[in-house]
Amino acid sequence: MAIAACAGPDRRSDAPDSHVVRSGETLYSIARRYGLDYRDIARWNGIGRDYLIHPGDRLRLSRPAGGAAVAAGPVPAHTPAASRASPDDPAYRPPSWRWPVDVGTVAGIVRQPSGGVGLRIDGGLNQPILAAADGKVVYTGSALRGYGQLVIVNHVRGWLTAYGHNAAVQVEEGQEVRAGQQIASMGLGPGQQAMLYFEIRLEGEPLDPLTQLPKR
Repeated sequence: MAIAACAGPDRRSDAPDSHVVRSGETLYSIARRYGLDYRDIARWNGIGRDYLIHPGDRLRLSRPAGGAAVAAGPVPAHTPAASRASPDDPAYRPPSWRWPVDVGTVAGIVRQPSGGVGLRIDGGLNQPILAAADGKVVYTGSALRGYGQLVIVNHVRGWLTAYGHNAAVQVEEGQEVRAGQQIASMGLGPGQQAMLYFEIRLEGEPLDPLTQLPKR
């Protein structure tokens, strides 16, 4: 659900004007429920890049009157392609990445129907899946088609990583993790092959992980 929110699904016609956060919910899951982009909800409610919300918070689910953002200064609803966030911009400097597995065979790039672009790494069933950088777990679940059991970690400056096709998950939403910490164990992907599907995104836009990970 969380990654699907990055693609901006269609807004539900019966979506209310606001939502009161319940325990266990994330900005990503709320956005997916109502067919919204989590970045828009954050902008409308003055939420920072950590996308942190708390039970009891009331979130606006539509643009404020006049199109103004709640946060200081107006922000465009959709960033033009020419000014999209870039890893080369110091404001979006990536974390110090490490590989999400210690052993495995890179099988190639996979493109998801949802627009995701990730790396398939073949390995052994139940081998450790590791956090690629320090961050906070923002989603665990299996509701997104094509990703299997999924973990998503939010990092600094708008970076996200996603880890799909897990056999088991060792972390919970809201948990802080360190680079190299085990967050899951490898499960079976398409064709019943033990594998990890791994994505790196910047401000919701998927990047080729091989351009970000250290050389092996």
